[in-house]
Amino acid sequence: MDTEVASILAIAELGLNEHHQNEVINYMRFARSKRGLRLKTVDSCFQDLKESRLVDETFTADEVSEVLSGLQTVVHSEVESELIDTACTNVLLLRQLFSQAEKWYLKLQTDVSELENRELLEQVAEFEKAEFTSSTKKPIIDIIKPKLAPLNEGGTAELLNKDFIKAQDLSDLENTVAALKSEFQKTLNDKTENQKSLEDSLATAKHDLLRVQEQLSMAEKELEKKFQQTAAYRNMKEILTKKNDQIKDLRKRLAKYEPED
Repeated sequence: MDTEVASILAIAELGLNEHHQNEVINYMRFARSKRGLRLKTVDSCFQDLKESRLVDETFTADEVSEVLSGLQTVVHSEVESELIDTACTNVLLLRQLFSQAEKWYLKLQTDVSELENRELLEQVAEFEKAEFTSSTKKPIIDIIKPKLAPLNEGGTAELLNKDFIKAQDLSDLENTVAALKSEFQKTLNDKTENQKSLEDSLATAKHDLLRVQEQLSMAEKELEKKFQQTAAYRNMKEILTKKNDQIKDLRKRLAKYEPED
């Protein structure tokens, strides 16, 4: 009874719901299994040493040093391999949690400093001790799971669904803005092309106008040249010359009769 109370208290100290509690228990069971196998491997290293090297009754200091060095190398390799596997296993576990969170557009954060919090580590150790010393006869819960399922608790699911809908609306809005921006850019490009076309047409029209004006000027000069070569022009010019001479003569004659000042 006391053990069950201790287990309940340990669970309460972790602050997890029943579902997450079972997930933690499954991971601890997995970790304990891996730890037990590795400890057996380390034990076998010592047992092999005893059976293969410790057969003589006396050893020199050099022989003892050699034996211990060999044992150190083997144990170091086993412990290093276990630490590497544990780190990789933790990374895979985090990857599962982060992948599930990303499906709901969530960003999880971790506090690495809490991993060395001695008080929390002791709470986890008490939790493990209470769980596995009081549940040796309990059935194994959810040892094998297919994949992480989406969160389905009422309030949380509703909140996440709202966030998901907002994210979808935001995505739709972004797509609409992108479409409008593309259409505006296309219209701007068309306007630029039309303006350039109009400028080209205006420049061509100006060139044509200058060419026509030049041709007209040349035609007028040519027409004037041809007119000057006609008999009518020569007669009119001769008459105008005579009239000018007569006017000059009359002015001279009138000048004789004008009183002097």
